[in-house]
Amino acid sequence: MRRLTKKKALTLVKELDAFPKVPDSYVESSVSGGTVSLLAFSLMAALSFLEFFVYRDTWMSYEYEVDRDFSSKLRINIDITVAMRCQHIGADVLDLAETMVFNEGLKYEPVNFELTPQQTLWQMEVLRFQDRVRVEHALQDVLFKAAVEGSPPAPSKGEGDSTSFSACRIHGHMYVNKVAGNFHITVGKSIPHPRGHAHLSALLSDDSYNFSHRIDHLSFGEAIPGIISPLDGTEKLTPVSGHMFQYFITIVPTKLNTYKVSAETHQFSVTERDRVINHAIGSHGISGIFMKYDISSLMVKVTEQHMPLWKFLIRLCGIIGGIFSTTGMLHAALGSVLDVICCRFQMGIYKRLKEPPVVQQRPDETPAPSENAAQ
Repeated sequence: MRRLTKKKALTLVKELDAFPKVPDSYVESSVSGGTVSLLAFSLMAALSFLEFFVYRDTWMSYEYEVDRDFSSKLRINIDITVAMRCQHIGADVLDLAETMVFNEGLKYEPVNFELTPQQTLWQMEVLRFQDRVRVEHALQDVLFKAAVEGSPPAPSKGEGDSTSFSACRIHGHMYVNKVAGNFHITVGKSIPHPRGHAHLSALLSDDSYNFSHRIDHLSFGEAIPGIISPLDGTEKLTPVSGHMFQYFITIVPTKLNTYKVSAETHQFSVTERDRVINHAIGSHGISGIFMKYDISSLMVKVTEQHMPLWKFLIRLCGIIGGIFSTTGMLHAALGSVLDVICCRFQMGIYKRLKEPPVVQQRPDETPAPSENAAQ
């Protein structure tokens, strides 16, 4: 009984075979079939090789959600050089809640405004990179994945006291509330005031103002490799003493999660505007550098993704099976067409051979008399 049951099971499995074997006597090889097979195998290998590169590649996925973290502090990273002496200018932040943030975290360092050859080369490279990112937005994904890290060369410190330098480098960081605010650099040191704040600038004449400046670095949040700030390398020169430079900045909280970096930071976009202060023609204001920032309520989540292995295997099977089936169908169809053409060609030759030859007569020749006419 057990043997009978085993035989029935084997017979049932054999009947379910979806890949029946063709006897060798039924298989016929041809030159055209071998040629098509070589082309099909070559195409399979090439597409499989390219598909493997697609499998190894990664891409950046962008998602948006509401930023619910409103109680933490926002860090501002600053590295700005102004073409004025350090004792004549001051930097601070006044936010939308009229909260004044003093510049304890900022350092004032006397330097020369002219760049060294290494600094000039760095500035040109940063500006060239930013131009490429504005034109080719996909380049930012490459920067995210590569996590390029770098910092501008340190400014040269000449010999002598602080009075021998013509500029002031303001660098460091500050922590502010996560509300809209105004970071500014203007004449005089800031002093607290019940209604806000003020800058003491009575000892400096208006003709000695010079707010030509260079922004080596400006970012918000944690410094992350692979992010180039839009204002890095910006240089503004002015020939007049009274000039107002304004930067309107929109900050977007960003969560970056790649295979090299996982952190929370902030990106920003900026709009620039500058004008000459001339009270005689109605252009009022205060000379200085003003960076008015606002924080977006949306957060961007940037995640580096990779094709899973199962998807790669399915695509690979689709490539191999699709090419094998398609080339087989094309070869069969082409063979049928060639058979029809050859058959018609052979039939035409056979008909021509069966027809009696036609004798052509000249016009001056008389036809031969037939036997019936002679009788």
